[in-house]
Amino acid sequence: MKHVKTEILIPGMVVARDVIQDGQLILPKGLTLTDRAIYRLSTYNITDIRIEDPVGMEVEEIVEESSDIADVESDNIDAAAEADSVLEALIGIKDTSKQVIAEFEEPSHFEKLKASPQFKQFRSDFTENVGELKSTMNDIVEKNVPIDVDHMIGDTLKIIDSQSNTFSVFDMLHNMRDFDDLTFTHSMNVAMICNVFAQWLKLPEEEVKLATSCGMLHDIGKLKIEDTIIKKPGKLTDTEFKLIQSHPAFGYHILQNQNISEHIKLSALEHHEKCDGSGYPMKLTADKIDRYAKLVAIADVYDAMTADRVYRKGMCPFKVIEIFEEEGLQKYDVVFIMTFLESVVNTYIDNRVLLSDGRIGTVKWINKQQLSKPMLQMEDGSFLELAKNRELSIVQIL
Repeated sequence: MKHVKTEILIPGMVVARDVIQDGQLILPKGLTLTDRAIYRLSTYNITDIRIEDPVGMEVEEIVEESSDIADVESDNIDAAAEADSVLEALIGIKDTSKQVIAEFEEPSHFEKLKASPQFKQFRSDFTENVGELKSTMNDIVEKNVPIDVDHMIGDTLKIIDSQSNTFSVFDMLHNMRDFDDLTFTHSMNVAMICNVFAQWLKLPEEEVKLATSCGMLHDIGKLKIEDTIIKKPGKLTDTEFKLIQSHPAFGYHILQNQNISEHIKLSALEHHEKCDGSGYPMKLTADKIDRYAKLVAIADVYDAMTADRVYRKGMCPFKVIEIFEEEGLQKYDVVFIMTFLESVVNTYIDNRVLLSDGRIGTVKWINKQQLSKPMLQMEDGSFLELAKNRELSIVQIL
């Protein structure tokens, strides 16, 4: 049994001693660690725990042996009362340990989804489609081959149509976060999000297809930038940052002579423009930005913020929604952004979520006045209105 720092814990390790804070059982002895359990430790600022020695493997002791019980001056405490108090606490902890173990050993919605045949098929089709997209986009950039939009998005539309509804597409995409690719996978994600988004806006079928195409090609200009800069884990230099901000212009230049919709070309050029004029490269205001570029802008930012990057973990969708609520009405088309946020939140109804205080609840009702703060049903059956508990937030979807 050794102390191990929380920051280097890995799934599969076994908790050797109950982890208790302020009388609350955080993790019970005997629990096999999962990513979710390790994240729970970090939310409680627990820096290290005891784990069982792996069979046949020596574990280096990371921190010094220390007692979890503070030293107490014996002459200041009634020993009998203290013993009764400790016994009572231990009984309470024992009663809750099975509940906590079940909480972490029960597969989450997304764990069940990842194990399903439907997801495995989606993942296979998605991966194959990304490979084809990479080849197609490279041919467009390097050889200036004509773009056949219908052929390019055909397989993507088939993948989307294979899902039972738009919410199912979002479910699938939420689980496709382990692809280390900032251009082709991102382009596929944005294309799918644009398709679903256009359906939420109740656009005609041809416009849904057009939105899909706009999302697919919005970042093609990034292929003119060195991969080492696109994937740089550290802070960009001023020169590198300006180069990154040139990708919309590069994209428009690549597409401008192609026989495709002007909306696709303008989406490549204008997807970083903001309705308040704070975007780039031209600082256009709402009335000057192409309608489809406004749609792509929202899908692009949502995917970029929720996806893992080499320099950070992806944000929880509810955090992204909160940021959109605080800044979005000025920067994005109001009808578009409100439709998008309300629809995204609805995809998470009945999903279990982890709160900033370490508790777990299930999303039950949406608060239309504050979409990032839904009503939750907690593990004990009680209900919690996040809008009335502003110090709490959803930090992870389970």
